[in-house]
Amino acid sequence: MKIKGITDIFFDLDHTLWDFDKNSALTFDKIFKMNNVPVDLNNFLQHYEPINLKYWKLYREEKIDKKSLRYGRLNEAFTAINFTAGDALINQLSEDYITHLSTFSHLFENTFEILDYLKYNYSLHIITNGFGEVQQGKMKNSNITHYFKTVTNSESVGVKKPNPKIFNHALKVANTSVNKALMIGDNFEADILGAINIGMDAILFDVKNQSKNNGVKQINNLIHLKKYL
Repeated sequence: MKIKGITDIFFDLDHTLWDFDKNSALTFDKIFKMNNVPVDLNNFLQHYEPINLKYWKLYREEKIDKKSLRYGRLNEAFTAINFTAGDALINQLSEDYITHLSTFSHLFENTFEILDYLKYNYSLHIITNGFGEVQQGKMKNSNITHYFKTVTNSESVGVKKPNPKIFNHALKVANTSVNKALMIGDNFEADILGAINIGMDAILFDVKNQSKNNGVKQINNLIHLKKYL
């Protein structure tokens, strides 16, 4: 069923348009080789990916800062695979990861197709909890910057999704209202509940079909947005 009255669409970036897991894996492969880190990449990623999500949840909830996130996720992942990495190596890898992450540019299937479809009838925007300097690089190198009229990141606002302040700030910058806006993202707590709690409509992007019976509109391929828009 088509959603009526929408003029502005807000996308999350990581895990929604930009394929974070694929690009992150390529980044680790590169920086491990650069720093001669003798670990099995697949084994590392199997442990790192859920650890990273845990640390981002802590960061989103204001329980840790950026530095703690960057160090802690690596330290815990190396501990989980029984690899001894000193502080110097972890700090170097942390810096190298941020430096090289945005140089990879894999997007989810049909990203360009759906953005080209939507741009004629809607104003498009980004709301992200990611670090500002990294997110801009991701968008530029993925060649999607030109689709979006505004980009709101948590560092510039001082709060993170699902805090209503970041959504209200994004609406103000976009010069639109909550009843004309739609949020699309992969994180049920940060993107979907965050939007719903201020009265904004939302669509969950669940590429792995892991979310069931949550009572919200959801898709597993971006092209399926045509069903609603």
